Amino acid sequence: MSATTTAPSKAAAPKAPKLNRLGLERKAYTALESTLCAGCGHDSITKSIIDAFFDMGIKPYEVAKMSGIGCSSKTTAYFLNQSHGFNAIHGRMAAIAKGAALGNRQLLNIGVSGDGDTASIGLGNFLHMVRSNVPLIYIIENNGCYGLTKGQFSATAETGSSLKNGVVNHARALDCCTLAIEMGCGYVSRSFSGDFKQVKALIEGATAHRGTAVLDIISPCITFNDHPGSTKSYRYVKSHKDLLHEVGFVPFFEEITVDYEPGEAQIVDMPDGSKITLKKLDHDYDPTDRGRALRMLHEAEEEEEHVFHTGLIYYSSETPALQDQMNMIDAPLATLNEASVRPDASVLEEIMESFR
Repeated sequence: MSATTTAPSKAAAPKAPKLNRLGLERKAYTALESTLCAGCGHDSITKSIIDAFFDMGIKPYEVAKMSGIGCSSKTTAYFLNQSHGFNAIHGRMAAIAKGAALGNRQLLNIGVSGDGDTASIGLGNFLHMVRSNVPLIYIIENNGCYGLTKGQFSATAETGSSLKNGVVNHARALDCCTLAIEMGCGYVSRSFSGDFKQVKALIEGATAHRGTAVLDIISPCITFNDHPGSTKSYRYVKSHKDLLHEVGFVPFFEEITVDYEPGEAQIVDMPDGSKITLKKLDHDYDPTDRGRALRMLHEAEEEEEHVFHTGLIYYSSETPALQDQMNMIDAPLATLNEASVRPDASVLEEIMESFR
């Protein structure tokens, strides 16, 4: 009886990691493991941020991350570990971000806040930051409750919603998108943490916008606010979200093409040459119409069952960014030497003479 032998199979070669246009792997855009509750929508938003910045080829060390206090503000530890970061006191992230933007205009600023940090204790700072048109991607992880202090109503909780113990909210909700438009924000959007594709596209569009970009992302709190009485539970938002359009994004470094038939898509040009493509669904909606955007938000607020319209709600590039309004020099203020920031007395005399 003759023995038969088989040739040893070759081990499959390891798959080469995907690289972006900078030659970086996706892991260059990650950071610490999340310590949030398992299944938290905030973690989905973090993944969208990581993928958006990776695909856009943004240099991690040229990003400044800002946060305040709350579950949402923990998330900046979970992405871009090579970037700069500042964790502000409760409600003051917007003010800190404004100072950072003035100090170094070459950094891309992203702030992650919550509905309490933004719409409650930080409301004044938020409104004035938006009004100043600070170059900042401002993400609101909106769950309608205070997750760090056992789930009390936040200022964005809709009238008639209830807590787990049955307590009903009688206060009127603040709508961060409405407030942002009223304050002159030129990039206002709303999405749902469970819609990864839309969130990612909106973040990519925000990176190409000059000025404040507000993204109000409904992110249900699975521990304290994911029950039948909540209007920000997973089940409620999934059944009451209304897509204004399908959002696509084509960055400036790729060939700009659209494959929609005439009349089926609207293209929004971004300042850096990128484009947002909005494929119309059942809505004849123009995100550049400020009055229509406000009417839509007000109408949704008055509906018996609140509807969350998601997508790019309003866009305008008319208002100059804060640094342009102030006619600042191109060099970051943080890099100027003492002689530049402390001119001698003759310069002050020249300035004073100009007012006589």
